[in-house]
Amino acid sequence: MINLFFIYSFSLISVALMSLIFGGWLIFYNLTIFLEYKFFCFNSADLVMVMLLDWKSLIFVSTVLLISGMVIYYSESYMRADLNKVRFLYLVILFVFSMVLMIISPNLISILLGWDGLGLISYCLVIYYQNTKSYNAGMLTILSNRVGDVAILLSIAWMLNYGGWNFYLYLNYAEKSLLMEMIGGLVILAGLTKSAQIPFCAWLPAAMAAPTPVSALVHSSTLVTAGVYLLIRFSPLLTETYLFSGLMIVGILTMFISGLGANFEYDLKKIIALSTLSQLGLMMCILGAGFDDLAFFHLLIHAFFKSMLFLCAGILIHSFGDMQDIRFMGNVVKFMPLTCGFFNISNMALCGLPFMAGFYSKDLILEANLLTNLNLMSFFLCYFSTGLTVCYSVRLFYWSFFSNMNFLSLLNLHDEDWRMIMSMVVLFFLSIVGGASLAWLVMPVLVVIYLPFYLKFLVVYVIIGGFIMGGLVNYIYLLVNFRSQLKILSFVGGIWFMPFLVTYGINWGVLGLGLSFKKTLDLGWSENLLAVNIGSNLKTLMGGFHSMHVNNLKIYLLIFVSWIFLVWLMIVN
Repeated sequence: MINLFFIYSFSLISVALMSLIFGGWLIFYNLTIFLEYKFFCFNSADLVMVMLLDWKSLIFVSTVLLISGMVIYYSESYMRADLNKVRFLYLVILFVFSMVLMIISPNLISILLGWDGLGLISYCLVIYYQNTKSYNAGMLTILSNRVGDVAILLSIAWMLNYGGWNFYLYLNYAEKSLLMEMIGGLVILAGLTKSAQIPFCAWLPAAMAAPTPVSALVHSSTLVTAGVYLLIRFSPLLTETYLFSGLMIVGILTMFISGLGANFEYDLKKIIALSTLSQLGLMMCILGAGFDDLAFFHLLIHAFFKSMLFLCAGILIHSFGDMQDIRFMGNVVKFMPLTCGFFNISNMALCGLPFMAGFYSKDLILEANLLTNLNLMSFFLCYFSTGLTVCYSVRLFYWSFFSNMNFLSLLNLHDEDWRMIMSMVVLFFLSIVGGASLAWLVMPVLVVIYLPFYLKFLVVYVIIGGFIMGGLVNYIYLLVNFRSQLKILSFVGGIWFMPFLVTYGINWGVLGLGLSFKKTLDLGWSENLLAVNIGSNLKTLMGGFHSMHVNNLKIYLLIFVSWIFLVWLMIVN
């Protein structure tokens, strides 16, 4: 039997290596390749298929394909008991194809093809497990992403005024152009929806109903980063708009809300999802400050350790019989040393521990934030949210690996088969050396930011403070009574009631308005003036014709008698 998982995994990894080599060659020679194929011209606007091959697109494509290959290889064991695993494989391949199409496209039409493909296939993957929870999560996901799709469609309509959709060709028109500001605002809205920023951050934790390999690929390194990548591509256009500066505030608020929520959450996958949300907020923050290369650098590094974190979580959930509550996972390090080692390494990279992969990007980002015109409150929230990242990571260490086990006593915990382990080994090395390697590849000129001593070590102080706070938060939380715990968990763990404010609130308002229209128009004026009125008149008319048809003998006699009477009157007169 042909092993489709191995074939597709090997093919994707091979293409990823070729893309990485080609991207390095473009960096070395400082080249950009722009391929364009014209289909037809409509209303003086050229409909073309465009591919932009530069170092950013090729390195991001290599990252996506490498992680996809590892996840597919991992899924061969994870989904081995699933009867529809081949369908799952083809859905993942279609998702990767849509992602690559979106990455290499500088044209809004071709971007929309990949963008819509990402939304549709991610919906199919979220509802892969056919139950009510998955259906609700899938509906929330696709409706939130529809807002971004509509924004892309509106920007396509607006760019028709320029006679084309290749936004790179119209950068000279961006300055002091109201039309370009409107297009930029629509693109920012699309990026915020896809990257789950405030106020659209409710769909990402809900999307954890998908299988864990889907979360490792879709909700860590591809789908959610598509919005950030789109804004990075549009950054030369968006920096001229006043809306771009608001991304810093949106990113900082997303970091704070998601970091605080992760410290009160007990679902393993939701904690990692909120962690992803926090890192996306960090990317948006530095992108709004104008450092698009730093945002792209952190996007690549984050993909490595976050996908490995999801894969380790999948092994834990698989071993515990699909149970995701971290309060039942304790003392696992004795039974699953390899998985725990990989899990801890990825968590250290997430915290930005010195010389791990995440350190090279997070340290630069936080130091670059000091060079911006942030006010004191934003500055405090940015660094406090970074400390919250370390805090919930330490909390995850404690509950998952070092506390007492509260699960079944008869339990066979062990590291899974070699396919799962081998797929994580590659990501394990990238989580350690990927930061330094990409730093020299992406930024060949050494970036040094000169700061005073106390500011230079502020990142280290934040990490140490986060470790201490993470160790204390579990004991402090136990001192709070159960009723207060439920109130805190429902508010903070529910992302500050964001689903009710943004999704449910808007939905009920729109549905209520639709019900009013139905009662007033469909069942009211339209029904009475058109359907009921016309129907009753036609019924009366048809009733008259029916009476004539039924009583035609009487009518004939009546007409005959009337005619005789008229003739007699004429004779008499």
